[in-house]
Amino acid sequence: MLACTAASAFPVLANPPDCTAATSTRYADQFILGADVSTLDAVERGGARFSTADGRAGSALQILRASGVTWARLRLWHTPINSRDVIDGERIISRHGEPVGGGNNSLELTLALAKRLRAQGMKWLLDIHYSDFWTDPGKQEKPAAWAKLRGKALQDAVQRYTVDVLTALHRQGTDPDMIQVGNEINGGMLWPDGKTWRETPDEAIGGDQAFIELLRAGIRGVRETDALRGSRLPLMLHLAHQGDGKSEATFRRVYDQFEAAKLDYDLIGLSWYPYHHDSIDGLRANLRMLSERYRKPLVVVETAYGYQLDNPDGGPAVFNAEGAKRSGYPATPEGQAALLRDVVQAVAAVPQGLGVFYWEPAWQAAPGAGWRTGEGNAWANQTLFDAKGRALPALKAFKSAAPCR
Repeated sequence: MLACTAASAFPVLANPPDCTAATSTRYADQFILGADVSTLDAVERGGARFSTADGRAGSALQILRASGVTWARLRLWHTPINSRDVIDGERIISRHGEPVGGGNNSLELTLALAKRLRAQGMKWLLDIHYSDFWTDPGKQEKPAAWAKLRGKALQDAVQRYTVDVLTALHRQGTDPDMIQVGNEINGGMLWPDGKTWRETPDEAIGGDQAFIELLRAGIRGVRETDALRGSRLPLMLHLAHQGDGKSEATFRRVYDQFEAAKLDYDLIGLSWYPYHHDSIDGLRANLRMLSERYRKPLVVVETAYGYQLDNPDGGPAVFNAEGAKRSGYPATPEGQAALLRDVVQAVAAVPQGLGVFYWEPAWQAAPGAGWRTGEGNAWANQTLFDAKGRALPALKAFKSAAPCR
């Protein structure tokens, strides 16, 4: 990591002359421009280098911060290793085995990254997956350490774990500024106990109420630590968009359920990828509905787009020609910038629009920084830095699209 004094070589950009002036958001003076940097340690260990658009070398965090990114997001996995030898209750006491990959986002690594974020003067969002690896609408596997826990025992483990994580962050002086309880929890969390839908008619699941009780447990863990910080930690519940025009109905159904259960949460988080989900008009419509119906701050915590079709890593790519055709934006640096500009402006156009996080802008193709251990990086053509690590136009567009302060 570069010396702290190097940060002064990258002054934070003021609002450019063309920043968006006509917005409806009530949060213009707090509008979040964020970046998920969960794989940063793995990328740096793999030798990736970064520079500004005009070629000045620096760390990814320095360049992001200087470009107007004021928030970061970090995911947290319980025990991200591929083999586990000894489990004692809820703790894994022997950690033999290789890291899972995908950033290897343990608590130890999260603590280290949180220190780096604070050194850059950035705020940050903690995204607890309550799993040992990736979670999304199609998978929400319980941590191996909790495999035998059910009912109240599992709820208690969720609450204790949440308390332990936040206490560790507090003790080193790096409290998060916002927290997610779960990641893309459209169909529940901690499956099968908290799963809300069946893939087969005879599948055993916990159902809606079990899901709600697991969320309550995580929320209790957050609220238990509010006294440590001396303030209420803003808490987000996060869903992903769907394709085929189903997003609004899904968000209404799930958040109506949260409201009926009187869950103690503060913000609504969304994932939206144009090549997986709805069109940009679908995003706009859902944001309007959410803003009017629930009146909670809205944050797109995941979005991204490719600056080219080919993966610099040489392997398969999540974003490809089919995705570009579906999205309607060209797979070029300019197309990527236009997409990001439109997302920021869509969020700023609703009264409750609070901000946008770009998902993994620094996940360069680098040895050891694959989607999982032994695999390549299928995300490398969606970063905000090109294959040589130079900042792309979308990074400038991110700032210029934000509301004027």
